[in-house]
Amino acid sequence: MVIKRLAPGLLLLAALALVLLMIAYPMESWQAGIRGLAIWWDVLFPSLFPFFVISEVMLGFGIVHFLGKLLDPFMRPLFRIPGSGGFALAMGFASGYPVSAKLATKLREQKLVTRVEGERLVAFTTSSDPIFLIGAVSVGFFGNPKLAGILALAHYGGALLIGLMMRFYIGSSQETADTVNEKQPLTGRFSLKLAFQAMHEARMQDGRSLGELLRQAVVSSLQLMTVVGGLVVFFSVILEVLTASRVMDMLHGVFSFILPIMGLPSGLAEPLVGGLFEVTLGAKASAAPVDIPLIYKAAAAVFILSWGGLSVHAQVASILNGADLRYLPFLVARFCHAVVSSLLLIMLWKPLMGDMPTWALSHLDYRMPHFGWSAAPEAFRIFLVLIASLLILSFLAKIMQLVVFRQKK
Repeated sequence: MVIKRLAPGLLLLAALALVLLMIAYPMESWQAGIRGLAIWWDVLFPSLFPFFVISEVMLGFGIVHFLGKLLDPFMRPLFRIPGSGGFALAMGFASGYPVSAKLATKLREQKLVTRVEGERLVAFTTSSDPIFLIGAVSVGFFGNPKLAGILALAHYGGALLIGLMMRFYIGSSQETADTVNEKQPLTGRFSLKLAFQAMHEARMQDGRSLGELLRQAVVSSLQLMTVVGGLVVFFSVILEVLTASRVMDMLHGVFSFILPIMGLPSGLAEPLVGGLFEVTLGAKASAAPVDIPLIYKAAAAVFILSWGGLSVHAQVASILNGADLRYLPFLVARFCHAVVSSLLLIMLWKPLMGDMPTWALSHLDYRMPHFGWSAAPEAFRIFLVLIASLLILSFLAKIMQLVVFRQKK
């Protein structure tokens, strides 16, 4: 209650501070705005706009209903989401953020998912697209194509683990009672006849002609792309003025103090702080340090990719605001995804990339000197880390179920 009362005043102070910084650094603000606009026009618009239009058309033609019938035997027992969520999962993984949020709101508007199911869906299907992960991060930033496999495995594998964890998220008792989709019996098999029948019924119920469907798809997609572009420019300006005013240096100092306590290199402070705001800048900065082992730079990169940056968070929040889906489950899931994907990358590094560097092993020994960590068999160490990760996931799931997400009637 206290936070809700103070929130308007804090937002006003933050807005005034931002205006003063923009006045104090007009040239930096201008250049940052141009860079953000260039990123939107050159990268985001051509990559996201076609996916938005195609997804709208597929929804209108009933293809999502067709896939929903086919994927229901898999999606419901694994993630407690109807089969139509498989479409959002595939499109989200293929095209990157924030496509899955847009699709989840559309599914919610068409009553194909409940409120809780929609929040589960957005929480674990929001991810980086493979082109950015492989082309930009692995090849462009790191100059190491071999990183693509382990980055993808950690990033998308972590997302699926978060999906398994989010199945324990049940919302309030009112919402649980309203989750009628979860109570439907499973067929346990594919049924092409029922899938085509569902697609035909959805197409007849929609009733729009192809021309009208395309027109509305283009209009709604352009509106969403305008919002995405505005948020990219806005956060680009914020990051630049905070850098020019040395506020980012203060954040770097805080992270540089915390990271060594956790046994991590202090040189990761700058990329992590940058990735807190914007995923592209953070991922690029994670590859820059030359005196840090590659395993830690890659872990920082996958952490940033999974977190998404506040720019992506703002885009998703603006999309979710169009439906009754809440932002808090998405926020917690993003942080959990970042942590889990980083742990997965470290666990998989030796089997996929070779031996860990001596510097990394010495830090493991420093953190666990009494247990002979480095002397233990490799399989035993991986087993212990896996068990610890599962315990952490179970604990976080229970916290989300009992404390964070449970609402009063």
